Amino acid sequence: MAAAAPSPVLDLSDLRDYAFDWALVDVETSGLVARRDRVLSIAVVTIGRDGAQTGEFSTLLNPGCDPGPVHVHGLTAERLRGAPCFEQVAEEIGALLRDRVLVAHNAQFDYDFLAHEFARARTYLPVSQRLCTLALNRQVDLPVEDMKLGTLAAHYGVAQTKAHDALDDTRVLSGIFRATLREAARLGLPLPLVACPPRQDSRFAPKPPKTPCAYRNPGRLQPDGPLLQGMKVAITGETATSRAELVARSVAAGLNVVSSVSRHTSALVTNDSASGSAKARRAVAEGVPVIDETVFLRLLADVRSGALHQAPAPEVAAPAPATVVPAPRPPEPDTATPTDKPLAGQRVLVLGGTHAEAVAARSRVVELGGSAAVNLSCSVTDVVMLAGGEYDRRRRRIADLGLPVHDESWLSAPTSVDRGGDAVADGQKHAAVRPSAPHVLPRGGVVDLPAPPSGTPAAPWRVTASWVPQDHSEIDVVAFALDEDEQVVFDEDFVFYGAPENPAGTVRLLTDGPAEQTIAIDLASLPPASRKVVIAATIDGEATFGDVGAVQVTAAPDDSAAALALATMDAATTERSLLLAEIYRRGSVWRFRAVGQGYDHGLADLARGYGVAVDD
Repeated sequence: MAAAAPSPVLDLSDLRDYAFDWALVDVETSGLVARRDRVLSIAVVTIGRDGAQTGEFSTLLNPGCDPGPVHVHGLTAERLRGAPCFEQVAEEIGALLRDRVLVAHNAQFDYDFLAHEFARARTYLPVSQRLCTLALNRQVDLPVEDMKLGTLAAHYGVAQTKAHDALDDTRVLSGIFRATLREAARLGLPLPLVACPPRQDSRFAPKPPKTPCAYRNPGRLQPDGPLLQGMKVAITGETATSRAELVARSVAAGLNVVSSVSRHTSALVTNDSASGSAKARRAVAEGVPVIDETVFLRLLADVRSGALHQAPAPEVAAPAPATVVPAPRPPEPDTATPTDKPLAGQRVLVLGGTHAEAVAARSRVVELGGSAAVNLSCSVTDVVMLAGGEYDRRRRRIADLGLPVHDESWLSAPTSVDRGGDAVADGQKHAAVRPSAPHVLPRGGVVDLPAPPSGTPAAPWRVTASWVPQDHSEIDVVAFALDEDEQVVFDEDFVFYGAPENPAGTVRLLTDGPAEQTIAIDLASLPPASRKVVIAATIDGEATFGDVGAVQVTAAPDDSAAALALATMDAATTERSLLLAEIYRRGSVWRFRAVGQGYDHGLADLARGYGVAVDD
């Protein structure tokens, strides 16, 4: 345990809307999976409502296991020997966290690890709210290359002496957090606070992963035909043979036993086809063959060979489709802007107008080479004011920042603005010196995802959706891991707020705030059967996406990396479900596509369309 000189204090006493008691936390861990790996060290710095530091605590922990990547955190088994186990310090850590907002850089990571450690200690994590400084800085949208702790520290002038040391990282985070709160207040941004329900035991951990079927689905069972490896077989009702034995024998024979019936199901096994079960009704509706247990057992004795799932082979080089964006290159200084893209590098916020008028204006911004902003941030360079925009609550902040405000006619022939002079507001200077910018994709636009350097493990890709904070509706981001038939292999490959991680942990939902959610996808670990991951958003209640407005989607190769691609989705009016994006295989390459397709139905119908069994 250690106590040292506190971080320099930045007075926050005048930021009344941001007045909370804070507990800034950093953990070093033996791995990246909270339900499996352990915390090796922890540091906590507490800050009062005025921004003054009120406490500091740190300790090494003996995890009782291999410490994992020593080259990253430097914590060898020898250093950890003799340190307390988590159970011995849980009460002291809990006292520091209680009645405070937990703050961390990638807060869900630290929160999940602490939740599991407290569960192992047979107690609960006393945190009711958390705040992620990554999410907050994404909202602020600083002119920096990435959102790594060291990069933000350099931008804000915070000294960093020892990266991946829990105590030093927490002290650095303290300085970054105070400065970021100042920026958020300048922009009038609401804090992305996340409610944290109690987690009192380990039952919230995902179930052990199922083994994906190794064979492709050959289609329907034919009359008097054999079972083929890869066929999707569902079972319903009472059976003479135990359900566990039927499933085990089927899986051993190479069949894909599924828990729901869809148009891609090969056969339904039931001894009572007139039972009226949901599966039986769906089989009749879809024309799925129905066989009884006796027939199934006879066919199961002679299952014929099927075609294995295989990772796609590299494609022969061919011209890329017109919608595909080329691989990213760093911007070249002093390069002339094409005359047909006068807004290249500009970020434009549209205020006011009807839904259709705002959609048209944002579409025009993208046509002119710019990007359409959803919220006010440091990266916004221009504002287009449509009818009624003068009543937007952000109008006063825009005036304070000195941002150029234009009427609708400006989009017909936008003129450039000198942003380099001393008279330009701070926000404009920030926008002018941004070191790099993501590819701006139109609806349907595609970009290849670059492979990691040789010998470097691939970090999970993160697709983040954000929108204007809502008072009367709740938006949920969901994901489906699909096979070549555009269907989930297991119901558990549907990731949503009720099941935020699939069993294998390859697709996860991360909640970064009330107006931002992320889907993390470990492409390197997806099984060959998973050809595509679809990311969608749904809205609960009577509201529609026409009420919500635009949704921004970004794709980045890590939680703190710069975004590779950005799209602003404006396709929805009366729709309650919106397909945002998809990551899919094309040959040996993964691609990201901005979709923007809306549907009037809700989440349940969307899930059924991908083969998920949903109770009526």
